[in-house]
Amino acid sequence: MEGYMLQVSSKIAMKCYRDLEIYIESNKLAIKVQKIALSLLKFELYEEGSQIRRSSKAVTSLVVEGYGRKRCMADFIKYLVYSHAACDETMVHLEFLYETEKFDG
Repeated sequence: MEGYMLQVSSKIAMKCYRDLEIYIESNKLAIKVQKIALSLLKFELYEEGSQIRRSSKAVTSLVVEGYGRKRCMADFIKYLVYSHAACDETMVHLEFLYETEKFDG
């Protein structure tokens, strides 16, 4: 089905996942989280840092994977739900680091 585009409104058609606002924003935030995680103390770098790096990248990668399955809207939505869950997980890790004074984000 060449030229298939996800119609998100009557005015905007998506040609690529990079056009999605959620991809753009989640990618920016994942990069910021990566920098925070890599600046943690050594013992946190391999524990909490590793987990937060994975969950923050998952937010973006799940959006991309869902977009790749856009021919089935239910699959696309399912992956957006997974992405939202990964975002929640990332927030929990950031809150934990903040509350334990590992960074002053």
